Parts: sequence; C-alpha cells; structure tokens
Amino acid sequence: MRVGIARERRAGERRVAATPETVRQLVGLGLEVLVEHGAGEASGHADSAYEEAGATVEEVLELGDLDVLLHVRPLDPATPARLRRGAITIGLASPSSELPTVRALTDAGVTSFALELVPRISRAQSMDALTSQALVAGYRCVLEAAMRLPRFFPLYMTAAGTIPPARVLVLGAGVAGLQAIGTAKRLGARVSANDVRAASADEVQSLGGTFINLDLDAADASGGYAKELGADRAARQRQLLAPYIAEADVLITTAAIPGRPAPLLVTADMVRAMRPGSVVVDLAAESGGNVEGSVAGSDVAVPTADGTGTVTVVGMKDAASTMPADASRLYAKNVANLLALMTHDGSVEPDFGDVVVMDACLTRDGEVRHPATAEALAADAPDAQEGAR
Repeated sequence: MRVGIARERRAGERRVAATPETVRQLVGLGLEVLVEHGAGEASGHADSAYEEAGATVEEVLELGDLDVLLHVRPLDPATPARLRRGAITIGLASPSSELPTVRALTDAGVTSFALELVPRISRAQSMDALTSQALVAGYRCVLEAAMRLPRFFPLYMTAAGTIPPARVLVLGAGVAGLQAIGTAKRLGARVSANDVRAASADEVQSLGGTFINLDLDAADASGGYAKELGADRAARQRQLLAPYIAEADVLITTAAIPGRPAPLLVTADMVRAMRPGSVVVDLAAESGGNVEGSVAGSDVAVPTADGTGTVTVVGMKDAASTMPADASRLYAKNVANLLALMTHDGSVEPDFGDVVVMDACLTRDGEVRHPATAEALAADAPDAQEGAR
C-alpha cells in the first residue's frame, strides 16, 4: 500500500508528518512510502535522508494514487476531492474549526483520523500528538518571554548589588503549562501557577512551582482536561487572580478546552495593572485567547494604568512549528504509531472494534463518526445553504 507524505503548504508550518526514522518504521511494516520533494527541509530532513530510509521522493505527490495520506495541519477543503474514495488520512484536523474540510472529507468518501481525537488512555500515549506538541509549545512560550523581558530570569548576587529573580506566573497546568513551569524554573525564575483541576497542585509543586489556591471548586472534565466554567465562576476566578498577575514580571497563559474557544482568564484591565516592561505570553491566542486583546502572531504593547510604560502581550502562533526539528520528531512518531496499529501484513486495515481507532476516526463511508463534529456540521448546514443563496 502506498503511503504519502506531502509538503505542508500552510504559511508558517515547518513540521513534517514523517521523519527518516519513522519512514524506516513504516517500510518495515511492508508499506511503500512516497515523500514529496522538500517535505522535510524546514525540519532539517533532506530528500536524500528519506531515500536512504527507504522512501521514494517525488517532485509532486499524486494524491489520487495514495492509499494513505499523512499530514500535519488540517487539509485544505479542496484536497479530499483529489484523493481516491476509501483513502485514509491521518493528521491534525481541528474538526470544530475546519467544518468545510470535514464536509469535503465526507463528500469524497475519505476515511480520516484526527489526532486530536485519540483517547487519553495509557495504551494510546505514544499516539497522543496534542501532548507531544504541547510539550514543545510550553517550552517555547518561556523562551519568547525571556527574549522580551528587559531583565534577567535568575537571581544574581554581584559586587554591584543583588538582582532578584523574575516572577513568572503560569495559568493552566496541563502539559504545556507544566513544561513552561519547568523551563522557567530551570532559567532561575520564581514560578507560581494556577489551574482549576484538582490534581494540578501536586503537579505544580513537583516541578518546584508554588500553586496558587483560590479556594474555588475543582473543574475537572474527562480525559484530564478542564471543563468550561460558568460566567459567575469565571468572573470570580479573574477577580482572585488579579493581584497575583499585577505582581508578575511574566505571565504565561496556556488554558484550553478541546472543541471550544479558549477561556478568557485575563482582562485588559488586569494587563494594564502590571508593571512597565512586563511580558504576557498567550499560548491560546489562535483559539480565541486567554488574554483580552491578544493577537495571534503579533506583539501588542498595552499602556500601563499609571501611564509610565507598556506591557508586551505576545500572541503565540504556530508555537510548535517554531521548533520544527524536535516537534516533527515527536509528531511523526505519534502518526507512525497510530498507522502501525492499523497495519497488518503490509496492509492498512483499521479495526474499528479497537477503541483507539474508533475514537480517532473523524469520517468514514461518507459519514462523520465524531458525534460533536457531526452535530456542529448539522448546525452549520442551514448557514451554509443560506450563504449559497
């Protein structure tokens, strides 16, 4: 069976869905691997490295000849029509925000697997791309903050005086948040954090951070995620966080709710209350933002309330792609492990009795198999028909 790896075409995307290491894994499973020319260049993998691993490099990938297409970013709505009916795709799909592509996948009869839907169970950890890419993003957030902060992160004691450590506050202690905490601690900052989930306090403290207890009820959802807070509870949370944010030199926000816009954790007034020169990094800027006024891919200078300076609000965009070598190393392994689960004797035959395969399936046989996406697509249909008229 022919497995294709296309060159990613979305602006800013530098990752690749397969590395020479995972190509060897796939070839060892009896699959024929085709790689589009230049697919791995941005992540440090030359065409020759793929050829040495057993792949065939093609100038242009003929999608209609493929049995399986591996990708990083969600496909363009025009792509499914170029695939043969019954073909399989594996990659990030962002189904809640990419409904036109989901509709195109069903119309084309493509069986698609979305890595966002891989269940968070121990057996599927090696296929969990959300976790692997959040690891990269959390690390990068701290580097972005350190480059913009006009002072040191660590404590320095010198003959000319003592420089106190920077105070870093992290909101959201999932994978990205915990990585941010660990990275900031390694750089020598004094780190504190908050999360609405019950287990977060121990996790934060295990990394040397100080957990901020707001004395609010925990808000745990299934799969280790946080659930969305009601309006009153969210407002109370912001009120209680305000004094901690005002004292921080660096604020990093990483809170996300799968399938929904990012929760608003920090208002513009809270940002203005920070000291001049402070830095805010909003990892959730692409999904609506945790910080009011953040813009994905841009730095926004917010005047402080006392008028003596500005606070820099950094809206992260393509965070994992800023470190494409290791991000691709991890992501490609996630993809290859999921594909390996579905491959038997050189043939890709998904077993839909397997909970990992079943849960990760987005579309199959012209239908949307993910209930929440099916509901969103049905709700979107009247709007689409009205727009067509």
